[in-house]
Amino acid sequence: MEQIINVGIIGCGGIAQGKHLPSLANLDYVNVVAFCDIIPEKAQALAEQYGTANAQVYEDYHEVLKREDIQVIHVCTPNDAHAEIAIAAMEAGKHVMSEKPMAKKAADARKMLETAKATGKKLTVGYNNRYRPDSLMLKQLCERGDLGEVYHAKAHAVRRRAVPTWGVFLDGDKQGGGPLIDIGTHALDLTLWMLNNYEVHSVTGSVYHKLSQTPNAANAWGPWDPEKFKVEDSAFGFITMKNGATISIDASWALNVRQPDEAKCTLCGTKAGADMNDGLHINGEDLGNLYVKEVQLGGSGVAFYSSDHDEKPEFMEMRLWMEAIINDTEPVVTPEQALVVSEILEAIYTSAETGQTVYF
Repeated sequence: MEQIINVGIIGCGGIAQGKHLPSLANLDYVNVVAFCDIIPEKAQALAEQYGTANAQVYEDYHEVLKREDIQVIHVCTPNDAHAEIAIAAMEAGKHVMSEKPMAKKAADARKMLETAKATGKKLTVGYNNRYRPDSLMLKQLCERGDLGEVYHAKAHAVRRRAVPTWGVFLDGDKQGGGPLIDIGTHALDLTLWMLNNYEVHSVTGSVYHKLSQTPNAANAWGPWDPEKFKVEDSAFGFITMKNGATISIDASWALNVRQPDEAKCTLCGTKAGADMNDGLHINGEDLGNLYVKEVQLGGSGVAFYSSDHDEKPEFMEMRLWMEAIINDTEPVVTPEQALVVSEILEAIYTSAETGQTVYF
């Protein structure tokens, strides 16, 4: 590929280290030339590992946006900074990938979308679970009509004891919430995408601070401090769409369940149903008998975006994002879709706080 794309990374924490940079490094036509973080040592370490020979390190993201040689900005900061940086980057003439969720507040997400339209710059959000083989296959089946009319779905984002105790995950001011906005956002995006339905009628939600107030040594990342646990430990929502379809969402970092489930969905249609538990399964009725079919994912499947079934989901995510820029096409995750996810999440929090259903 002849065109070289220069990328600036703003926020050099875990998501940049674990997903963005290894995936960008897999693309030989992408150069990461700027690394920005309020802790310059973090940026320097990543610049040495993933940057070009002349990569620069910054503490102030405004300095990155001044560079005319950078075409794309990746925003990998805490949630409260997504909108501010993304809007400034698009106004500076850069395309933007923001980590999920789109923004801390729905109003800020709306401003991001408005800025993308006003500037003509591309904007996408890092919902990487769309690129898993099971997700891509289920999307094909939905589009082909194998499930019929999907009128109920469930978004799964439940951990038994896996509260992230590092960084700002427990800081409500920085993040805007806990497991709902952290992992619930992935499951909800996946579910809405499968339904291809973004017309919301109403949202009802409940939020709990139950297990967060008791230290727990069984947590995957060590015991949490109840004094610092300022966000919910569980949240649940019920969404009614304008066409009458319903979606339920369960999101928790700590819940007394036997089988946790995360970044998955269950679909119920008029012809068949589907779930992503322990593999992709299609269940239905044929000739008076019930059946459950386990879909074997691999080389015998039909490609959705790529014929390379061994491509890692995060690699596919970055490749398709860069190809959307080069070919001037719509990104897989559009800002319009990501905005609806943020609006629903906020409505669940609002409903839980007010005790009222939120109508769109």
